[in-house]
Amino acid sequence: MIASVRHSAGGRHAWFAAITGKTLHDSAYRRLAFLGVLLLALTLGALALHIPGAITVGSPTRKSLFVALLGVAALVQFGAVSIVLRGVPRGAVWLVIAVGLAARIGPLIAPPFLSTDLYRYVWDGRVQAAGINPYRFVPADPALTALRDTDIFPHIARAEWAPTIYPPAAQLVFAAIGVTVPGLMAVKATMVAFEALAMAAAAIVLSRASLPPSRIIVWAWNPLAIWAFSGNGHIDAVAAGLLSVALMLIGMPGAARIRNVVFAGIAFGAAVLAKFLPLAAAPAFWPRGRWPVAISTALTIVVLYACYAGVGWRVFGFMPGYSAEEGLSDGSGFWLLAGLSNLVSLPATAAPIYVALAAALLGALGFWIAFVSRPITDRDIWRAAGILMAGATVAISPHYPWYFAWLALPAIVAPSRTLIWLATAPVLLYADTFGDRFVWPCIVYLPALGLALADYRHPLDVSLPAHGEAA
Repeated sequence: MIASVRHSAGGRHAWFAAITGKTLHDSAYRRLAFLGVLLLALTLGALALHIPGAITVGSPTRKSLFVALLGVAALVQFGAVSIVLRGVPRGAVWLVIAVGLAARIGPLIAPPFLSTDLYRYVWDGRVQAAGINPYRFVPADPALTALRDTDIFPHIARAEWAPTIYPPAAQLVFAAIGVTVPGLMAVKATMVAFEALAMAAAAIVLSRASLPPSRIIVWAWNPLAIWAFSGNGHIDAVAAGLLSVALMLIGMPGAARIRNVVFAGIAFGAAVLAKFLPLAAAPAFWPRGRWPVAISTALTIVVLYACYAGVGWRVFGFMPGYSAEEGLSDGSGFWLLAGLSNLVSLPATAAPIYVALAAALLGALGFWIAFVSRPITDRDIWRAAGILMAGATVAISPHYPWYFAWLALPAIVAPSRTLIWLATAPVLLYADTFGDRFVWPCIVYLPALGLALADYRHPLDVSLPAHGEAA
């Protein structure tokens, strides 16, 4: 019997060694596996805190415990990323994928409870399936009475007075779901599919740059991405997936690069009209794409808007109202101005001045990237995109956690302490802060400033091992 057990164990060891080039006793793999199991346990524990039927976690105490578990999951993510960046067996990518998929199953099949955005997505898809332009009516308009139900319509935020805010590429995704398999889970599954697209495109770039595929862990195990996309189906996943494809294409070598550049522009234009924030990454495309990428991006945006242009200027939806509602018009929604307002009374011109300065700084950064540093290699392109994306996100300083999840994308290919932190730590912003836009967010922004200084002095991706995997 002992010999049989030894033979069985030896078989497992040989099977694993054949795939990974390591034995089951490899310490890095075992530590990574332990953290993966811990991440799954934390995800299920957080899910168990939700009271079935509640549109939120269920109570303030449960919400606090939920955010605490997400905070621990963020620490697990940091530890796992550190292990992968230092080097793991080649086959560890399968562990990364398996845990990433398993962690999404529970939130995927559960109803959303951290946001109501998903209900608006389903509604917009339903309206389009009925042959109606989603920008034409607010959900409560009598013209849409026949489309109302007791499952989706009652949970739509601002249903009485706000038209949809989501741009045309997002609307096309909603429409496709609405005419095929409508429903909450279908939208969430679609967002998980776009997550997979983002990681697949990034994995192609990793292979092209001779970097280990296990680095997709930066996204795959990110608790913010897990809850934002499989849990609540946010449209940011579509933007990230399309942006990843664009970045992958723009860096492709070969004689067919002009064609790739055009397709990169199309993917980039679609990403911008899934969620406007990807526009910040535009300067990273210029050194390799120039006018072909600019023209194809612009044409894509024009064509997508033309699909819904029958409503005239209403095609821009709730954007102006959203700006005022989120405190971007008066400055109260910006983290830095919110902090200054605690010290002094800000003039009415504070918000325009802040926006002008932020735009000037981001513009100068974009100019430097496009015309001075001129990123050409994959690493440089993704690093430049990450800097631009982080700068724009921090400047806007959203209080919605899922706005930060896309920052994990460039960190897959060009990891930095700042990006990994900003893509993960905002899970803490799920806590109820009773309208506070400065004190609690400091837990995200202040460490990010310190990490940015560390990245400037000692870039993380430069100090990493050449391949980052054990042989």
